[in-house]
Amino acid sequence: MLEPVVLRHQTLKSLLMEVEIKLHLPDSASHQKLSNLLSPFHTKTLFQENIFFDGTNSELTSNHAVLRIRFYNVENCVLSLKAKPVISGGISRVEEHEEPFDAALGRACIAEPWRLLAVDSSEIVKRVRKEYHVGGNGVVCLGGFRNVRAVHEWKGLKLELDETNYDFGTSYELECESGNPERDKELLEEFLKGNGIDYSYSKVSKFAIFKSRKLPI
Repeated sequence: MLEPVVLRHQTLKSLLMEVEIKLHLPDSASHQKLSNLLSPFHTKTLFQENIFFDGTNSELTSNHAVLRIRFYNVENCVLSLKAKPVISGGISRVEEHEEPFDAALGRACIAEPWRLLAVDSSEIVKRVRKEYHVGGNGVVCLGGFRNVRAVHEWKGLKLELDETNYDFGTSYELECESGNPERDKELLEEFLKGNGIDYSYSKVSKFAIFKSRKLPI
């Protein structure tokens, strides 16, 4: 049996408010058209696998918190805790904690979720135990989804064009983390409208779509 692993020398990303512009694209044709327009600005593509966890009694989701292990480009892994999400007018605001995580341990946690709470060196795990009281009744793996993220540097902005594959369908979205979301959203909307690309404001997170099992309209 694999023994619990203690991760050493982690660099914790401080608790911060993640602010993102989120624009939903209606179909693969819109996604492809935008991808073609942004291709001169493409820097990398990330192949992500997102797996979610909760307490047995839904201690996290009932308090609007999400615990996620993300694998990307096979060998990399990040543990994150997001809380207090608000999304309005295509702008998402959410508290976020992130820290690097051992990929092999992450895979083990999917098969045996109890291993996640055994990582004593993780500040996120400590927070989950203390603030959300996860642990006494156990932890469960909720499953997840895959995402192909094309990253672009465009007019000083980092644009992330997503193709998200759920087991009930595929959704498309343009994201942009921003320190001035109202200004940058206007810039993006002008670009999309000027190139005849249909879009709408995203109303819920990818996790909310995953939980509801309903693609956005």
